[in-house]
Amino acid sequence: MNLLKAAYTVSLLTLVSRITGLLREVLVARYFGASAWTDAFNVAFRLPNLLRRLFAEGAFSQAFIPILAQSREHDSPEANRKLVDDVATALAWILAAVSVVGVLLAPILIFLTASGLHPAAFDAAVWMTRLMFPYAGLISLVALSAGILNTWKHFTIPSLTPALLNLSVIVAAIALHRVMHPPVYALAVGVMAGGVLQLALQWPALRRYAVVPRIHMNALAAWRSPGVSRVVRQMLPASMAVSVAQVSLVINTQIASHLQAGSVSWLAYADRLMEFPTALLGVALGSVLLPSLSRAHAAGDPERYSKLLDWGLRLTLLLALPSAVALGVFAKPLIAILFNYGHFNAFDLDQTTTALRAYGLGLLGLVGVKILAPGFYAKRDVRTPVKLAIIVLIGTQAMNALFVPWLAHAGLALAISCGALLNAALLLRGLRRRGSYRPEPGWAMFAAKVLLALLPLALILFWGAEHFPWAHWSGTAAHWKRLGAAFGLMAVAATAYFLALALLGMRPSQFRHRE
Repeated sequence: MNLLKAAYTVSLLTLVSRITGLLREVLVARYFGASAWTDAFNVAFRLPNLLRRLFAEGAFSQAFIPILAQSREHDSPEANRKLVDDVATALAWILAAVSVVGVLLAPILIFLTASGLHPAAFDAAVWMTRLMFPYAGLISLVALSAGILNTWKHFTIPSLTPALLNLSVIVAAIALHRVMHPPVYALAVGVMAGGVLQLALQWPALRRYAVVPRIHMNALAAWRSPGVSRVVRQMLPASMAVSVAQVSLVINTQIASHLQAGSVSWLAYADRLMEFPTALLGVALGSVLLPSLSRAHAAGDPERYSKLLDWGLRLTLLLALPSAVALGVFAKPLIAILFNYGHFNAFDLDQTTTALRAYGLGLLGLVGVKILAPGFYAKRDVRTPVKLAIIVLIGTQAMNALFVPWLAHAGLALAISCGALLNAALLLRGLRRRGSYRPEPGWAMFAAKVLLALLPLALILFWGAEHFPWAHWSGTAAHWKRLGAAFGLMAVAATAYFLALALLGMRPSQFRHRE
């Protein structure tokens, strides 16, 4: 398997999801702007998202995929099948119980997450939390399916699946915002419909590989199976690592709810743009790397293990650094062409711009963590990332105390960025100290070429950001004018960057890596 091709495929398909995600946010900005009501939706959606990251992309995937990969490498198909069925049964029952508890305790959860919401917005957040909480269970089963498919080297369906959530929210916003009161409730309906559609999409692909999980009524038997015990033993410390990150997110939401109304939404809009490069690079590379690293470890091949990490880190520097520069230099034009319509006014534009610039500073760290953390998880070492995550949590909250009085909501984004860079640095040091990662020769020259190639990209985008009146164009014709100007400038800047790399002697063939 060509890993570069696999990563490119995952990234391209993830792009579809992120584009639909941006369209979703464009509609939300147009119909609802940045207000106490959108704050309420973002707070309510954050709670099931927290569980999604815990049970899905977070602790569960990090524990389950290496064990499934090892089972597929060494055990019989029957043993593989039993492992999948037992894990699916245990996961389904615990998610059902958590969903019921979440629905019942919604008012308490909202108070703990965002007690500063306006009373009417607080009540709306409770209602939407009760409606959306089961989404965490649906999307966690989607993650189980995606982990199985990725282990079988099938990346297409898992990468396309998130687009269904965005499309569902878009349809609900358009169709229901005039008939629901308050209109923001339409978004919550769209989230639940999207969860059902995402889970339904997985089944045909799983049937193709004859690994459709079978959920049994006997949950106790599943919990007692050796496979589930192994996953739980791995998942508990991993849960702590993910929980630490989510605790930081909850604290930040609580702080933002006590700032100016709209602060939660400004951060959410900026975060949507940050998710673009984070998903296209970090999630795509991480999805490809974790199964490959797990197989290398199971085969006892430390040299291949180290080279896989080196390949991922070089691609991270090559692609994440120019993305970070673009987000910093070209932040206002990007937000203007995407969100500056309808209820999203000039003040919202300025506030979201400062948040995005603060987030952009940490992009290299955010993507780097998604490459480096699998270096521990593939060896079933989740305790080290937990310890480092606790250090990062303490550091991030200390930076909140420093930055928020000075920068308000942008201070929260800046603290997250600094924390991500710290986390990546600590993970890298840990992998090098234990000998899991040994950098290949030529890193200094490679980094120098990347930095030199960034100069024309930064100059072109800086000129474009200052030359055009992005916030003052209005009307349909002006909309297409600034859209064309923005994409034209970004295309020219990207061409200049890759042309400079080519002139410096860098070729795509240098990044091909076969598994």
